[in-house]
Amino acid sequence: MIPKIITGKGSTRRLIAYLFGKGTANEHVDPHLVGSWNDFAPDPGRSPHRDPKEVEKQLFTQLDQPVAMLGTRAPKTTVWHCPVRAAPEDPVLSDAQWAEIARRIVAAAGIAPAGDAEACRWVAVRHADDHIHIAATLVRQDGRRPRRDRDIRAVQREARKIEIDYGLRRLKPGDRTAAKRPTSKEHFKAKRQGQDATAREIVRVRVRRAVAEASSEAEFFGLLEATGMTVRPKAGPSGDVLGYSVALPGDVNEQNEPVWYSGSTLAGDLSLPKIRQRLAGSGPKAVVVRPGNPWHQATAATERIPHHLTHGDDHVAQGQLAALGGALDLLPFTAPDTARAELERAATTFERATCSRIAADHTSARVLRRSVQTIWRNPTGQSDGAGLAMLLDAMLTAVAFAMHWHRKHQHAQQEAAAGQALAHLQTASAEIAGPVLDSLARRAPTLQTKHRYTHHLKQVAPEHAERIIQDRAWDALVAVLAEAEATGHNAATILDQALNQRTLDDARSPARALTWRIQRLGQRHAPSPRAQAAKARSVAQHTAAPAPAATAGPPLRPPHGRRR
Repeated sequence: MIPKIITGKGSTRRLIAYLFGKGTANEHVDPHLVGSWNDFAPDPGRSPHRDPKEVEKQLFTQLDQPVAMLGTRAPKTTVWHCPVRAAPEDPVLSDAQWAEIARRIVAAAGIAPAGDAEACRWVAVRHADDHIHIAATLVRQDGRRPRRDRDIRAVQREARKIEIDYGLRRLKPGDRTAAKRPTSKEHFKAKRQGQDATAREIVRVRVRRAVAEASSEAEFFGLLEATGMTVRPKAGPSGDVLGYSVALPGDVNEQNEPVWYSGSTLAGDLSLPKIRQRLAGSGPKAVVVRPGNPWHQATAATERIPHHLTHGDDHVAQGQLAALGGALDLLPFTAPDTARAELERAATTFERATCSRIAADHTSARVLRRSVQTIWRNPTGQSDGAGLAMLLDAMLTAVAFAMHWHRKHQHAQQEAAAGQALAHLQTASAEIAGPVLDSLARRAPTLQTKHRYTHHLKQVAPEHAERIIQDRAWDALVAVLAEAEATGHNAATILDQALNQRTLDDARSPARALTWRIQRLGQRHAPSPRAQAAKARSVAQHTAAPAPAATAGPPLRPPHGRRR
């Protein structure tokens, strides 16, 4: 259940006219009172033998009477409006149930505490099965002001209790860092225009992608204009740009003027100061990414996110989550059509998991941002899909750790968002990784070679060996091992290096995780035969033990053996 408090100036005349009118798109069906301050207020929706306009006038005159009695001593803000909406899957409530909910909401807000005969006047108007509007005046009947300190939080707390009492969908408590929701008016406008998303949502997605792609403030504004949007910088008296607003082409109001959205009203982290902080911490002067495969660099950076979330500073962790969200914003454009929709859903959902009241340190995530930007500019750099598949595999683990990090910090909405994003990513990953692994499996080596790799695996990772061998991606793993060996790598050594990169305890598919790691390691420059021989001699000298000749020692472990 979602209550939303709106305050205004003047009388309730215009609000009452709107509540009992047809709405902007004839969406108001059978508007009528379900409750009021005295339980017998005039009802324009249930007075068939009277002129509805006369009843509306009688109603708003009675509501405004305490304000009118104060005359010039009345406060400037006198109108309190609170729409209360149930979830689509909630049961349809009766008028009596909605009336009780309205009483609980105005009591929690301090508008009309239970049993207070001199409280503010209010009415609850039902428009449809799923929502009501509460209209009140902010002067008590005894002429005093209502005590409504922190009414937004109080109403939200009461809504969570109402959900339990009425068996409604239980929403997660928030920390007021979520992006602003589209209004009902914006939803109806999108519906009239045949659009699946509101203009606000479309603009927010485009701004997020521009932030993720940009390396400088000038590039950010240029990218916004490249999408066709109109950008209006906000300058201060000194001429410095302090903010910005954007308008979507063709999105106009009733006066045929563009509808402008400022960055701060789209989302808290899309204000110009917040964007500047992110760009300053990850711009081109802040980091130099070494030449190499950007898919591998992005994957390696993503694999480090769980460590930052479990062992790092909270500010660094928040910066990592913001960078992960930026990567997800750009990733759909690198994916095949079959998986693009799921990746877009994952990015949209994970947006909520990137925002909290913890200030973000963006500097530690600069490699991830720069490598993903490189991929964005050349998405076909790895046409077989292996790069995207391995990056998604790392993202699955990173998003799972994000969910646990938010749970630890009691960020209920962010935790839920990360969980939903994880489900979308799993679907997209299966769609993308399946064909890549099948292609690798068809290149699997001979049975004798597979037995040799099995022996290596049982030596270096006995605790994971059976699970890896039984994994569906085992044939793909031995294929990349054979290819790495063919380019000059030692199979046992590279397998041990892959195992030491990160534990497999939390991997959903350990063979698949090792496949991507070995593929990255295998594409690095292999040591020359002379270097391999020198390393082998060095290892033999340091591992030789003065054990009795009759005692059989353990098999020789490969260099860089896994530490227990």
